[in-house]
Amino acid sequence: MKKTAVYPGTFDPITYGHVDLVERAAQIFDRVIVAVAANKNKTPFFSLKERVELAQLALNKLTNVEVLDFDILLIDFMRAQKAGIILRGVRMVSDFDYEFQLAGMNRQLAPDIESLFLMPAQKYSCISSSFVREIASLGGDVTPFVPDAVMTAFKQKLRR
Repeated sequence: MKKTAVYPGTFDPITYGHVDLVERAAQIFDRVIVAVAANKNKTPFFSLKERVELAQLALNKLTNVEVLDFDILLIDFMRAQKAGIILRGVRMVSDFDYEFQLAGMNRQLAPDIESLFLMPAQKYSCISSSFVREIASLGGDVTPFVPDAVMTAFKQKLRR
């Protein structure tokens, strides 16, 4: 049976930490879906379309990875994709607390879907999309934290 994992998130923007997790997941699972959430509760820096395009550019070398957007309950998205594993990244202990609660809620909604936590490589453990956005918006260099396409997108967007 083929195993499909879904890595959901806002990815505003995708960082090297995200890429690291997807690359490792691509070695474990037959199919990995990077699910870019519309997330109407947040005001993202990049539009949903831009976030999907940037993730596709960052991950285009991985043949068993696809990037899709979604704006429904994650569990419903999982079922539509015939996926049984929710992949989540955990950088710090503070991430784990939130992710543990989320996994418990998802298990209540769908006991047949498992949550799996992966830690990024140590060199990426301090990178967060919110820090990257703040650094870029203040004119700082985010090259060490994001793929080239994201850096270019920041420059274009901040020029406007």
